[in-house]
Amino acid sequence: MNPLKHNANFKWLMRGGIVSALGDQMTMIALPWLVLKLTGDPLALGLVIALMSIPRAVFILIGGALVDRYSPRHVLMLTKHVNAILLALLTLLVLNLSGAPTMPLGGAWSLTVVLTPQLALHLIYVLAFGLGLAQAFAMPSGMSILPLAIPAEHLQAANGMMMGLRQVTMLAGPLLAAGVLAIAGDGSGAVSNARGLALAFGFDCLSYLLSAWTLSKVTLLPKTDAATTPQATQEPVLRAIGAGLRMVWDDVPMRLCFIYWGTVSLFIGGAMQVALPVLASELHGASTLGIIMGAHGAGTLLGMGAAAKLGQRLRLAGFGVTILAADAIAGLLLAPMGMVHATWQAALLMSTLGLLTGFIQIKVFTWIQQRVPPHMMGRAMSIFMFIFMGLAPLSAAATGWILTQVSLSQLFLGGGMILVLFAASAYLFTPIRSIVSATPPTTP
Repeated sequence: MNPLKHNANFKWLMRGGIVSALGDQMTMIALPWLVLKLTGDPLALGLVIALMSIPRAVFILIGGALVDRYSPRHVLMLTKHVNAILLALLTLLVLNLSGAPTMPLGGAWSLTVVLTPQLALHLIYVLAFGLGLAQAFAMPSGMSILPLAIPAEHLQAANGMMMGLRQVTMLAGPLLAAGVLAIAGDGSGAVSNARGLALAFGFDCLSYLLSAWTLSKVTLLPKTDAATTPQATQEPVLRAIGAGLRMVWDDVPMRLCFIYWGTVSLFIGGAMQVALPVLASELHGASTLGIIMGAHGAGTLLGMGAAAKLGQRLRLAGFGVTILAADAIAGLLLAPMGMVHATWQAALLMSTLGLLTGFIQIKVFTWIQQRVPPHMMGRAMSIFMFIFMGLAPLSAAATGWILTQVSLSQLFLGGGMILVLFAASAYLFTPIRSIVSATPPTTP
């Protein structure tokens, strides 16, 4: 850890990442609350979430291609400014709804516009779509910049620190947002007293501006501060996406891992997103969901910390065997989840599962970052994220129908056993178990 403490790039990235992540958590709490207070309609909330999720999934491959063409720092900087503008508009919208005085722009121009709830909702739809679209470019650029700014020998520790701190913000951010809304006004009963919502959006806006400033202080390693090949600046975007897909396909270990992760995401990932809230409702309700998800988050944080501190020394097996063993153990932890009768039992299982997944997440991201050439990093990361963003929602949509045919305990038991079966089959019948190195294949 000592080298990272003296690495200027890591310190600037960490500071900006913490501030930006806290701001994102504020918006994640404030935006759904705003929609529900404005309309009282869960369908409208679902539409807002869809408008943020769909462009993120659809355009993320294009985002990865543009990251490789223009460098991750340039793309990330642009998305931070775009997000700041969108959140500033959202802040002004809430101030207008709450009746707060606005500052005139000068002359006949003024920021004061009379908004009806219906017009405000349509503006929220547009802004939500813009935020989701910006994420499609921000996510691959944010995940590609670390291996271009940190020496390879410190990459796993840096990943552990950054992802661990992000996990901390996921625990602390909602509490901070709740405090702001409680003190400044959350729009309870009406949007007219929603100054706290405006403060939350304004904080997120400022967090993007501050993180853009910290990003400007980052100096990428030599020969990585732009696209590293002439083709990267000349190749059409769709052809660049195809080149990224070919790169993943031609790299046999990466192809096998991506197919395996996609299969797990399709059959298991989305199902758990639906099954856990249903489990909580059968126990004690929303508070139970918060407890078990908090336990999972705490376990994930510990797992990431272990990977950052012990990852280089803790080498029980090769990379392939490690991820398959972790999935098999995860399946065994999921199988009894539907049979628990107390919140503490579910929390114990989820915290153990979080410990395991947090450790493996760092391993997986570091393996990809060390294996992929710098000029292909954005596309590789966008393909990896597309696997989960594109396939898991299909699984989640099907789970609702499955639960009309089977009980919740049968769903968890079946999902856990399927995960064990997938891991065992991959170990026995594929070369995944032989993957031991992040060294990329030799290219002609």
